[in-house]
Amino acid sequence: MENLKLFSHELATKAERLGHLPEEWLTEIYKNKLFKLFVPKELGGLGCTLPEALKIEEKLAKLDGSLGWTVTLCAGAAWFVGFMDESLRNDIFPDEKLCLAGSGFVGGKADKIDDTYIISGSWTYASGALHATHLTANCEILEHGEPLLDKKGKPEIKAFVIDRKDVEILDGWNYMGMIATGSHAFRCEDLSVPLNRCFEILPEKAQLTASVYQYPFLQFAEATLAANILGISIHLIEVIEQSFWKRNEYRKYDKKHLSYFQNLLNKQSKKLEKLRDEFYRQVNDSWAELEENGKISKSRLKKVSLTSRKLTQKCREINSKLYPFSGLEAAKTHTELNRIWRDFNTVGQHALLIFPF
Repeated sequence: MENLKLFSHELATKAERLGHLPEEWLTEIYKNKLFKLFVPKELGGLGCTLPEALKIEEKLAKLDGSLGWTVTLCAGAAWFVGFMDESLRNDIFPDEKLCLAGSGFVGGKADKIDDTYIISGSWTYASGALHATHLTANCEILEHGEPLLDKKGKPEIKAFVIDRKDVEILDGWNYMGMIATGSHAFRCEDLSVPLNRCFEILPEKAQLTASVYQYPFLQFAEATLAANILGISIHLIEVIEQSFWKRNEYRKYDKKHLSYFQNLLNKQSKKLEKLRDEFYRQVNDSWAELEENGKISKSRLKKVSLTSRKLTQKCREINSKLYPFSGLEAAKTHTELNRIWRDFNTVGQHALLIFPF
């Protein structure tokens, strides 16, 4: 990331006004291949390991919540390259401005008729949809109109890659924070796509051999989202501290108040640093286990999940304890502090990380 200076407060304000990442940011994202964190180098990506990517995602989220989240979700959708048909990989991934926006929602049906799928449906929360070249969508599978069931008798679900030109973007992202992610819904009706546009996100279905595609999707998602919450929290704490000391210049708090705040800040900062260290330790250990054994034990995966969720829960507690010391600056709708607070309290609602267990 050569030009981090471009990721400024002024551009973050512009991004929120636009409702999507500005061209200045997109230029640097394409240049630094950030939407291709997990794409193999031979397909124009960075070929990152999960621990490497998490550090990048945390750093971007610290710069701006919408920036970090959009890169994380679009890079996560591009991680699906490891599960796609070779002809599809070679067709779409060499594009330098490739951006996949995806939705985890099972919002459509795909009817297999001979050598095509006919897809209809609508999907929510596709971060980066406004500048995506492709979208990924989960569908229930039918064959000549008849639903296909898995071994447990439940609808068979598969994912698809759809060209941006073939969907309608729906203005569905009207939330208080993460505004510049442009996490809109999209839909299509009776769209015909070839069979190679279909893929399944399971380690045993991986088409590429790199270890990152053997990392289970649940823990992959939990860890990448937690890294964003961590980055936003670090940024929020820094700006709260700046706001407090700026207010002290004219309010002149007495020594006992200054001491109270400083002690609280030190305590919460150390707590967050300890949580961060434990989070990365568990991820690094899981990655080492994957590299050494070709898979990750259930006990280790459980630790990754619990650590990601605990980190998120503790970030909520730490931020709530420090937030009152930011004063009314935090309530002014167009300040940096307010934007970070809104971003945190929006992204913290993600269903994967609500519960601490």
